Amino acid sequence: MTLPRPADDRPRRRYAPRLPPDARRAQLLDAAFEVLQCTELHELSMEAVARSAGVGKPVLYTVFKTRAELVAALLERERAKGMQEVVEMLPSTVFTSDPVTVASETVEGFLNLVLANPTRWRFILTAPTNAPDEYRAALQTAHEQIVDQIDGLVRIGVALEPRLSAIDSMLMTLTLLNVVEMLGRIAVSEPDEFPKERLQGFVRSFVRALTGAP
Repeated sequence: MTLPRPADDRPRRRYAPRLPPDARRAQLLDAAFEVLQCTELHELSMEAVARSAGVGKPVLYTVFKTRAELVAALLERERAKGMQEVVEMLPSTVFTSDPVTVASETVEGFLNLVLANPTRWRFILTAPTNAPDEYRAALQTAHEQIVDQIDGLVRIGVALEPRLSAIDSMLMTLTLLNVVEMLGRIAVSEPDEFPKERLQGFVRSFVRALTGAP
C-alpha cells in the first residue's frame, strides 16, 4: 500500500516576472533610488535594493555585477536627469523681461527643482566622496556648460540694463551660481530650518542688492 505524500508546507520561492533587460535595469535603479530616499549612499546594500524591487539577489546580480556598478549607474542616471531639468528651466533670453526679475525667477526655479526631488539633487550638489571619477568628471563638464549658458544671459542683461554696466558678467555668473548651489545644498540638508519661502525671500533680496535694483 502506498501512503500519500505529506503536503509540502515549505514557502515556495518567489520568482520575479521576466522583463526585457532595459526594463529590468530601470526597475532596479528605481528601487535603489527609493531606498536612498531614507538612507545615505554609503549605507546602500544590494539586499535592500533587491527587496525594494521585489526580486531575488541573483536577479539583481545578473544586471549589476557589483554594488559599485549599481551606484555608478544610478548616479549617472540622476545626474543626466538633473542637468536636463536645469537646461529646460533656464530662460532662453532676457529680452522680454527685466534682467533682475529673470535672475530671481531663475534662481527660484532651480530651488523648485531641488525641492521637488531632494534625493536626486543631494547626489548632484553634495557629490559623495566615494563617487566614481567618471561621475565627478561628468558633473564638472555639466557645470562648465551651465556656466557658459548663464554667462550668455548675464551678458545680455548687463547690456540691456544701464545700472548693471559696470558689472563683470563672468564674476556675476559665478557668484550667482555659487549662491544657487549653496541654497540648493541647504534646501536638501536643512529643509525644516530653511523652508522654501525663506529661501525664495532671500533670493529676491540678494539679487536686488547685488545688482543695485530698487
